[in-house]
Amino acid sequence: MSIKENIKSIKSELPESVTLVAVSKTKPNEDIMKAYDTGHRDFGENKIQDMVDKYESLPKDINWHMIGHVQSNKVKYMAPFVKLIHGVDSLKLLKEINKQAKNNDRTIDCLLQIKIAEEDSKFGISAKEAEEIINSDKFKELKNINVVGLMGMATYTTDEHKIDEEFKRLQKIFHQFEDKKAPNINLTTISSGMSGDYKIALKNGTTMIRVGSSIFGNRNY
Repeated sequence: MSIKENIKSIKSELPESVTLVAVSKTKPNEDIMKAYDTGHRDFGENKIQDMVDKYESLPKDINWHMIGHVQSNKVKYMAPFVKLIHGVDSLKLLKEINKQAKNNDRTIDCLLQIKIAEEDSKFGISAKEAEEIINSDKFKELKNINVVGLMGMATYTTDEHKIDEEFKRLQKIFHQFEDKKAPNINLTTISSGMSGDYKIALKNGTTMIRVGSSIFGNRNY
């Protein structure tokens, strides 16, 4: 199937309330444009420099999602345009995003990355650490960020029961925080589910899935 057909097929399975982020990392601009030409506008990259290069050469109405691990010293490069930063895992990073958003006269939307998988390689914070950040006085001072939800990555496994449990945990944590309302926090988004497990995520309340290979084919490294 073509990129165009893949994207239409996946979207046809999704409820209206779920956003599809097409993960375009390692893919050339012409592949992104094939998806763009179907009317798709949400694309995800995991390296800031790649995202900046693509932003500069592709249509400006694309919503760019930073889905990879974020190094604080690189935030300034994406601050002028990034739509949503998925992998925020510290107050230090939130402060840097806030500073760079302010420099660009913007408010930047962020997701707190919760560690739901047991693998050591996955980044993220515990529910307790997320709560400590949200309740801290330092967090309340950040006027140029908006925490709009949580992101989680399930263990890379064929055990669907385990994946289901992990996504359930993320949904439960989301509901614990959901009623926290402040000028810089308004939880509406659960970003969970990728090509291999998004159907399980859909059963567990995800509102945003991050799909790459099922749209674009295998990665080019």
